[in-house]
Parts: sequence; structure tokens; C-alpha cells
Amino acid sequence: MIEAVGLTKRYGAKTAVHNLSFRVRPGTVTGFLGPNGSGKSTTMRMILGLDTPTSGRVTIGGIPFRKVPNAPRHVGALLDAKAVHGGRSARQHLLSLAQLSGIPARRVDEVLGVVGLQEVARKRSSGFSLGMGQRLGIAAALLGDPQVLLFDEPVNGLDPEGILWVRNLMKQLAAEGRTVFVSSHLMSEMALTAEHLIVIGRGQLLADMSVKDFISANSADFARVRTPDTEPELREKLGTLLGEAGAQVVPEPDGALRVTGLPLPRISDLAHGADIRLWELSPHQASLEEAYMQLTQGVVDYRSTADQRAGLQQQAAAPAPQGPGVPGQQHPQGYAPQPGPYGQPAHPGQPAHPGQPNPYAQAPGGAPVQGYGYPPAAGPGAPYGQPNPYAQPQPGPQAGAPAPMPPAAQPAAPADISTPHPEDAR
Repeated sequence: MIEAVGLTKRYGAKTAVHNLSFRVRPGTVTGFLGPNGSGKSTTMRMILGLDTPTSGRVTIGGIPFRKVPNAPRHVGALLDAKAVHGGRSARQHLLSLAQLSGIPARRVDEVLGVVGLQEVARKRSSGFSLGMGQRLGIAAALLGDPQVLLFDEPVNGLDPEGILWVRNLMKQLAAEGRTVFVSSHLMSEMALTAEHLIVIGRGQLLADMSVKDFISANSADFARVRTPDTEPELREKLGTLLGEAGAQVVPEPDGALRVTGLPLPRISDLAHGADIRLWELSPHQASLEEAYMQLTQGVVDYRSTADQRAGLQQQAAAPAPQGPGVPGQQHPQGYAPQPGPYGQPAHPGQPAHPGQPNPYAQAPGGAPVQGYGYPPAAGPGAPYGQPNPYAQPQPGPQAGAPAPMPPAAQPAAPADISTPHPEDAR
């Protein structure tokens, strides 16, 4: 069993792990989850004695790792699959580890067979793929037949067959009564492999419970209800009826209704009593990924920034003016900002690249405007009243455009430097 009590680790002013306490029990696969930078790798390094805690303690079987006699016989770990001398073959690498720990050489061939590397056992590891390196790292962890195993992203780089093999291996090891602690970002795989979860964020414990309880505590089950698409009035009627019965009803983009707060039989009875035909009535249980995202959304340190063009698009949030070029006629799209990719507002008909005409944008006179649907300069007919740095100049005078510079004010052309100066002959 692995036990951490008040575990804290600071690097200067940065606190990587803060007052972390948990237990990893034998006989079950325990998943270790958390966003990048949450302190998972630091915690594993402290478990294995590679980092010294600033305060608190962590033990394996009741004693610190550094005091475990002949530790490779009791604890196996995969933290970095690349920690292999590239000039050594897979067999030489494992044989050197076995000799350091007093493990018989025959065990090397056994674990090579377990991980499926017996065919390439005498090839240099520098030529291994990422998946082959992962298999070699797992073989090193299994070498001493330990009772406690720690794996950091064990399926990284593996193909579907390899992922299935690792999943079954973890379950088999736990079924033998071993302690199996697995860190991974693959939520779908953790849902199939782990039975218990420890989730941390920014170095602090967020959850320590079974997978089933974790999903139940961090998500809400709901029912999808769909009425005939040809009769939208039934959808409105059903939504009102369910709301009056105490349900929370949210329309979905595809026309269905997401209903929470009522069991499926009750929804069916209400629809039947109101003579409303249903095309779909199905339960939906949140996935581990959905529950994880719900819990950790406030502790993610590394997020993608919005598209840099969003700054130009945000001006579309202003009230839509009347369509320019046709007095009194509202633009068919109303210039209303529509949700674009990644949640940023996008102008209807916005082209993918600067310089392409936007069929929805109109300049004075009805000519299409180049760029992102903005007129070339602020002035009459400019729907957003802002200059467009991407706009191409249009032929002819534009409303609000500056007058051309008189000939006398034109800057002088640069001197012709192709003719050598007499002084240059020196």
C-alpha cells in the first residue's frame, strides 16, 4: 500500500504539491488524474524517493522507499520510457538492471516475452519506436516481480492492440493482490481500467473515490427527448409540460430536448397523456471525461488562447444597423454575431482568409468589401465604424477616404544609386 500524509513540495516560490494525503490500496487499479502541471509527476517522484518532500511523508508498505530493502524486488515503476542507453539492446538493458538487483537472468527473457519484445530483444533501443520503448519500460517495471507498481502514461505511443494489452495487464496485476497506481490523461482508457480515482489540481486533492461515485458526484444524468421534426409545436408543448412538472428542459441544437429532474417513465407518461408522439426517449449517463472536465475546469493552468482574429470579430456584438446600400432594408442575417469555432463570435459569411470577398458585407453602392466583411475605412455605410487593416483598396473614390496627395506634396523619388559617383573611383 502507498500512503501519503500532508505531502508538500516547493521549488523556491512555486508550490508543486500542497498538503496532499491519500492511500493507494492493493487489489485494485487506482487512476491518478489531473491537468498538466497539477503535480502528478512530482508526487510520483516523491513516492519513489527521487524528490524529497518539503514537508509531510509518503511510505510504501509503511516505510519510505529509500529504506525499502532491495527496492526493485518490491517496487516497479515506469516514469520515463526514454531513460534507456540507446547503444544497448533491450536484453542488455534489462540484464544490467537484473544484475544490480540480484534478479536471475532467466527473468529477463520472461518479461521480454510478457511485453512482446522477444523478437527484437537483441536490437539497439535507439531504433525503437515510441510504443516499443513503452513496452521496454513496462518490462523493466515488471522485472523484479514487485508487489507495488507505478506507471506514468503507460499507453503513450501504443497501438490499439497494445493499449488493450496494457489494460488487461493492469487488471491482472491488481487481481493478483498487487498495488497498481496509474497516471494517465486518457479518460476513456481510465474508465475501462481503473476502479478507484485520485484526482489532484494545482497540487491539491480534488477527489479520492471510486470511478462510479466520481462520475455521479461531478455530473448530472439526463434524458434526451425528441418529437417529430415536422411538428415543432409538439416540441414547445412538451417542453412547457415537462417544465410545469418540475423538470429542467434545455433545447439542444439538433432539435432534441435535454431533460433533467424527471425519470424516464414519468416523461413518457406525461407525453402520452398529452397525446404527444415521441421519436426518441433515451437515458444519458455522463462519461468519466465529462465528469473530469466538470471538476477540473477551474484548475487548468494551460489553456489555448482565442484566435487572434477574434479581436476584429468582437465588434460584431454591437446592435445590427440597417443593411447599407438598400435604405430601410434589414440585412438578411442582421449582422448578428454567430458562434464560431472555439466559441468566438464569427460574422456570417466570414471568409477563411484575408482578401476574400464576403458575400454578406456591402460597401456603399452594393459592391462587396474585401477582407473580413469590414469596409476599408470608417465613414458612411461602415457597419462597424472601424478601419479594416486587411481591406484591399477599391477602385474609385470611397466615402470618408482621404483626398489624394497633391503632386507638390509627393515625396521625392530616391536618388539613382546605380550610377557610380566620381568619388567612388578612389
